[in-house]
Amino acid sequence: MTGQRDRWAELTGGQSGQDYAERFAQLAESGHDIHGEAAFCTALLNPAARVLDAGCGTGRIAIRLAELGHRCTGVDVDRSMLAVARRDAPTQDWLFGDLASLDTLGLDQGFDMALAAGNVIPLLAPGTEPMVVRHLAAALRPGGLLVTGMGLDAAHLPLPEPTVTLTEFDHWCTQAGLTLRQRYATWSGDPYYQGCGYAVSVHCRPAT
Repeated sequence: MTGQRDRWAELTGGQSGQDYAERFAQLAESGHDIHGEAAFCTALLNPAARVLDAGCGTGRIAIRLAELGHRCTGVDVDRSMLAVARRDAPTQDWLFGDLASLDTLGLDQGFDMALAAGNVIPLLAPGTEPMVVRHLAAALRPGGLLVTGMGLDAAHLPLPEPTVTLTEFDHWCTQAGLTLRQRYATWSGDPYYQGCGYAVSVHCRPAT
Protein backbone atom coordinates (compact mmCIF):
# COMPACT_ATOMS: atom_id res chain seq x y z
CA MET A 1 0.00 0.00 0.00
CA THR A 2 1.12 3.56 -0.68
CA GLY A 3 -0.66 4.98 2.34
CA GLN A 4 -2.28 7.60 0.08
CA ARG A 5 -6.04 7.43 -0.52
CA ASP A 6 -7.05 7.16 -4.15
CA ARG A 7 -9.62 9.52 -5.60
CA TRP A 8 -12.22 6.72 -5.69
CA ALA A 9 -11.93 6.25 -1.93
CA GLU A 10 -12.26 9.99 -1.42
CA LEU A 11 -15.48 9.95 -3.44
CA THR A 12 -17.12 6.84 -1.97
CA GLY A 13 -15.49 6.02 1.33
CA GLY A 14 -15.06 2.45 0.07
CA GLN A 15 -18.68 1.58 0.79
CA SER A 16 -20.40 1.73 -2.60
CA GLY A 17 -20.06 -1.83 -3.86
CA GLN A 18 -23.67 -2.91 -3.56
CA ASP A 19 -25.05 0.39 -4.88
CA TYR A 20 -22.70 0.15 -7.86
CA ALA A 21 -23.81 -3.41 -8.62
CA GLU A 22 -27.48 -2.49 -8.34
CA ARG A 23 -27.05 0.39 -10.76
CA PHE A 24 -25.70 -1.91 -13.47
CA ALA A 25 -28.36 -4.53 -12.70
CA GLN A 26 -31.03 -1.90 -13.30
CA LEU A 27 -29.38 -0.90 -16.57
CA ALA A 28 -29.37 -4.53 -17.71
CA GLU A 29 -33.02 -4.98 -16.74
CA SER A 30 -33.95 -1.90 -18.77
CA GLY A 31 -32.33 -3.40 -21.87
CA HIS A 32 -28.95 -1.67 -21.88
CA ASP A 33 -25.92 -3.64 -22.98
CA ILE A 34 -23.61 -3.64 -19.95
CA HIS A 35 -20.97 -5.85 -21.54
CA GLY A 36 -19.43 -3.47 -24.06
CA GLU A 37 -16.01 -3.52 -22.42
CA ALA A 38 -15.90 -7.31 -22.37
CA ALA A 39 -16.94 -7.52 -26.01
CA PHE A 40 -14.27 -4.98 -26.96
CA CYS A 41 -11.57 -6.92 -25.10
CA THR A 42 -12.64 -10.30 -26.45
CA ALA A 43 -12.23 -9.03 -30.00
CA LEU A 44 -8.55 -8.39 -29.20
CA LEU A 45 -7.86 -11.70 -27.44
CA ASN A 46 -7.12 -15.24 -28.46
CA PRO A 47 -9.25 -17.96 -26.83
CA ALA A 48 -8.58 -18.73 -23.16
CA ALA A 49 -6.45 -15.63 -22.70
CA ARG A 50 -5.14 -14.48 -19.32
CA VAL A 51 -6.60 -11.14 -18.30
CA LEU A 52 -5.70 -8.92 -15.37
CA ASP A 53 -8.68 -6.72 -14.50
CA ALA A 54 -6.98 -3.88 -12.64
CA GLY A 55 -9.49 -1.98 -10.57
CA CYS A 56 -12.04 -4.72 -11.19
CA GLY A 57 -14.72 -3.26 -8.93
CA THR A 58 -17.69 -5.60 -8.57
CA GLY A 59 -16.24 -7.93 -11.19
CA ARG A 60 -18.78 -7.18 -13.91
CA ILE A 61 -16.23 -7.26 -16.75
CA ALA A 62 -14.04 -10.08 -15.42
CA ILE A 63 -17.05 -12.30 -14.80
CA ARG A 64 -18.29 -11.74 -18.35
CA LEU A 65 -14.83 -12.42 -19.78
CA ALA A 66 -14.69 -15.66 -17.81
CA GLU A 67 -18.07 -16.64 -19.23
CA LEU A 68 -16.52 -16.11 -22.66
CA GLY A 69 -13.72 -18.53 -21.84
CA HIS A 70 -10.92 -16.30 -20.59
CA ARG A 71 -8.96 -16.68 -17.35
CA CYS A 72 -9.34 -13.56 -15.28
CA THR A 73 -7.76 -12.19 -12.14
CA GLY A 74 -9.37 -9.14 -10.56
CA VAL A 75 -7.60 -6.68 -8.26
CA ASP A 76 -9.20 -3.85 -6.35
CA VAL A 77 -8.55 -1.74 -3.27
CA ASP A 78 -12.27 -1.32 -2.45
CA ARG A 79 -13.37 -4.16 -0.16
CA SER A 80 -17.05 -3.42 -0.70
CA MET A 81 -16.62 -3.91 -4.44
CA LEU A 82 -14.66 -7.13 -4.00
CA ALA A 83 -17.32 -8.48 -1.65
CA VAL A 84 -19.84 -8.28 -4.50
CA ALA A 85 -17.40 -9.87 -6.97
CA ARG A 86 -16.68 -12.77 -4.59
CA ARG A 87 -20.36 -13.29 -3.94
CA ASP A 88 -21.24 -13.35 -7.64
CA ALA A 89 -18.24 -15.44 -8.82
CA PRO A 90 -16.71 -17.23 -5.82
CA THR A 91 -14.45 -19.47 -7.91
CA GLN A 92 -12.70 -16.62 -9.72
CA ASP A 93 -9.49 -15.00 -8.53
CA TRP A 94 -10.14 -11.77 -6.65
CA LEU A 95 -7.28 -9.97 -4.92
CA PHE A 96 -7.41 -7.06 -2.51
CA GLY A 97 -4.59 -4.67 -3.28
CA ASP A 98 -3.47 -1.22 -4.28
CA LEU A 99 -2.47 -1.02 -7.95
CA ALA A 100 0.47 1.14 -6.93
CA SER A 101 1.74 -1.93 -5.03
CA LEU A 102 0.76 -4.48 -7.65
CA ASP A 103 4.25 -5.95 -7.66
CA THR A 104 3.80 -7.08 -4.04
CA LEU A 105 0.72 -9.25 -4.66
CA GLY A 106 2.60 -12.29 -5.93
CA LEU A 107 0.92 -12.35 -9.33
CA ASP A 108 2.28 -14.61 -12.03
CA GLN A 109 3.45 -12.38 -14.86
CA GLY A 110 2.69 -12.99 -18.52
CA PHE A 111 -0.89 -11.74 -18.83
CA ASP A 112 -2.22 -11.38 -22.35
CA MET A 113 -4.11 -8.26 -21.34
CA ALA A 114 -4.22 -5.81 -18.46
CA LEU A 115 -7.51 -3.93 -18.36
CA ALA A 116 -8.14 -0.67 -16.52
CA ALA A 117 -11.69 0.30 -17.39
CA GLY A 118 -14.17 2.49 -15.55
CA ASN A 119 -11.94 5.53 -15.09
CA VAL A 120 -9.41 3.57 -13.06
CA ILE A 121 -6.45 5.73 -14.15
CA PRO A 122 -8.07 9.12 -13.42
CA LEU A 123 -9.23 7.88 -10.00
CA LEU A 124 -5.84 6.67 -8.77
CA ALA A 125 -4.10 8.38 -5.87
CA PRO A 126 -2.43 11.55 -7.15
CA GLY A 127 1.14 10.96 -8.22
CA THR A 128 0.87 7.15 -8.41
CA GLU A 129 -0.29 7.02 -12.02
CA PRO A 130 3.13 6.47 -13.69
CA MET A 131 3.96 3.73 -11.17
CA VAL A 132 0.66 1.95 -11.79
CA VAL A 133 1.21 2.04 -15.56
CA ARG A 134 4.69 0.56 -15.06
CA HIS A 135 3.29 -2.25 -12.92
CA LEU A 136 0.57 -3.03 -15.46
CA ALA A 137 3.09 -3.06 -18.30
CA ALA A 138 5.39 -5.38 -16.32
CA ALA A 139 2.52 -7.82 -15.79
CA LEU A 140 2.11 -8.32 -19.55
CA ARG A 141 3.75 -10.98 -21.70
CA PRO A 142 5.70 -9.76 -24.74
CA GLY A 143 3.02 -8.72 -27.21
CA GLY A 144 0.46 -8.26 -24.42
CA LEU A 145 -2.02 -5.38 -24.37
CA LEU A 146 -2.90 -2.65 -21.91
CA VAL A 147 -6.50 -1.55 -22.47
CA THR A 148 -7.81 1.52 -20.69
CA GLY A 149 -10.92 3.65 -20.70
CA MET A 150 -10.99 7.11 -19.18
CA GLY A 151 -12.96 10.31 -19.14
CA LEU A 152 -11.20 13.42 -20.35
CA ASP A 153 -13.66 16.02 -19.12
CA ALA A 154 -16.04 16.54 -16.22
CA ALA A 155 -18.99 15.19 -18.21
CA HIS A 156 -17.31 11.77 -18.38
CA LEU A 157 -15.87 11.68 -14.87
CA PRO A 158 -17.28 11.54 -11.31
CA LEU A 159 -15.03 14.52 -10.63
CA PRO A 160 -15.35 18.27 -11.14
CA GLU A 161 -12.38 18.35 -13.51
CA PRO A 162 -10.08 15.90 -15.33
CA THR A 163 -7.02 14.61 -13.52
CA VAL A 164 -5.15 13.05 -16.46
CA THR A 165 -4.54 14.14 -20.04
CA LEU A 166 -3.93 11.74 -22.89
CA THR A 167 -0.54 13.35 -23.46
CA GLU A 168 0.46 12.52 -19.90
CA PHE A 169 -0.95 9.01 -20.11
CA ASP A 170 0.78 8.22 -23.39
CA HIS A 171 4.03 9.52 -21.91
CA TRP A 172 3.70 7.16 -18.92
CA CYS A 173 3.00 4.29 -21.30
CA THR A 174 6.05 5.14 -23.40
CA GLN A 175 8.19 5.27 -20.26
CA ALA A 176 6.86 1.81 -19.37
CA GLY A 177 7.88 0.44 -22.78
CA LEU A 178 4.42 0.41 -24.34
CA THR A 179 3.34 1.74 -27.73
CA LEU A 180 -0.08 3.04 -28.72
CA ARG A 181 -1.80 0.66 -31.12
CA GLN A 182 -5.39 1.90 -31.26
CA ARG A 183 -7.58 4.61 -29.75
CA TYR A 184 -11.35 4.97 -29.83
CA ALA A 185 -13.98 7.29 -28.40
CA THR A 186 -16.18 4.50 -27.01
CA TRP A 187 -16.08 0.82 -26.12
CA SER A 188 -18.20 0.28 -29.24
CA GLY A 189 -15.21 1.32 -31.36
CA ASP A 190 -16.38 4.77 -32.47
CA PRO A 191 -13.47 6.75 -33.92
CA TYR A 192 -11.54 8.92 -31.52
CA TYR A 193 -11.27 12.59 -32.41
CA GLN A 194 -9.34 15.38 -30.76
CA GLY A 195 -11.39 16.97 -28.02
CA CYS A 196 -13.89 14.18 -27.41
CA GLY A 197 -14.63 13.50 -23.77
CA TYR A 198 -13.66 9.83 -23.50
CA ALA A 199 -10.85 7.65 -24.78
CA VAL A 200 -10.45 3.89 -25.02
CA SER A 201 -6.77 3.18 -25.62
CA VAL A 202 -4.93 0.01 -26.59
CA HIS A 203 -1.22 0.02 -25.85
CA CYS A 204 1.06 -2.91 -26.66
CA ARG A 205 4.17 -4.31 -25.04
CA PRO A 206 6.68 -5.10 -27.82
CA ALA A 207 6.81 -8.75 -28.80
CA THR A 208 10.60 -8.87 -28.52
